[in-house]
Amino acid sequence: MEITTDIYLGDNREKLKLLPENSVNLIVTSPPYADQRKSTYGGIHPDKYVEWFLPISDQLLRVIEPRGTFVLNIKEKVVEGERSTYVMELIIAMRKQGWLWTEEFIWHKKNSYPGKWPNRFRDSWERLLQFNKNRHFNMYQEEVMVPMGDWAKTRLKKLSDTDKIRDNSKVGSGFGKNISNWIDRDKAYPTNVLHLATECNNKNHSAAFPEELPEWFIKLFTKQGDVVLDPFMGSGTTLIVANRMQRHSIGIDIVPEYYEMVKQQFTPVERPQLELNLKYEEIKPKTHIAIR
Repeated sequence: MEITTDIYLGDNREKLKLLPENSVNLIVTSPPYADQRKSTYGGIHPDKYVEWFLPISDQLLRVIEPRGTFVLNIKEKVVEGERSTYVMELIIAMRKQGWLWTEEFIWHKKNSYPGKWPNRFRDSWERLLQFNKNRHFNMYQEEVMVPMGDWAKTRLKKLSDTDKIRDNSKVGSGFGKNISNWIDRDKAYPTNVLHLATECNNKNHSAAFPEELPEWFIKLFTKQGDVVLDPFMGSGTTLIVANRMQRHSIGIDIVPEYYEMVKQQFTPVERPQLELNLKYEEIKPKTHIAIR
């Protein structure tokens, strides 16, 4: 399988128009948050953020395929001692635009260092909002299963009569659980809280997220040969991971320094063809890089 990576330099509101409709399986991106990264992206005031983002999300809605998923990493900010509502306003506006807000994941930054302000403590989490075109979307839940954990040692040791049958929710939601289903299983489904360390290595980018973050969503929402898009590619983490996982990838950024940095990541490097390298070359996927 030939894996392709397309890299675009420019305003994503214009570059996205070059992509065909319904051509992307997964979008994973982290745009500049309100009033942040002013030196690179100009900074967008919270009051103007929704107006700025909607033309972008409109193009993303056009290019994503009907069973595709959009994962948006975004975070509120504090304005004059109060939490801004710009993220909630964006969710409402995108729903009116045609998106379905189907899930919200929390990224717990497990290596966040301590800190406090006069009226609050340091945030150690960020939102990952899931949007879809349709209620039925591709999702490969078994790909992200986790070890059962210590809870099973005691919880499954002595089951009550209720644990052995489907116990419907007492609030009338229609959901229920059967604890006995998990006996003798090695793995379980994860929660929607991801416990991942922040990126500590110097990637010449102010907000590079860890490779494990896009990797988890690529596993969950795509299969080999699918197309992954990051319209704010920054240091190119999403593209690098997608390429390694044999997914086609597309990246866009308006900052020339980031564009050049990502381009170099994918530029083939001449190296001595030792026997070990030759064996590797025989099995690794061929990669076609398009620099635009």
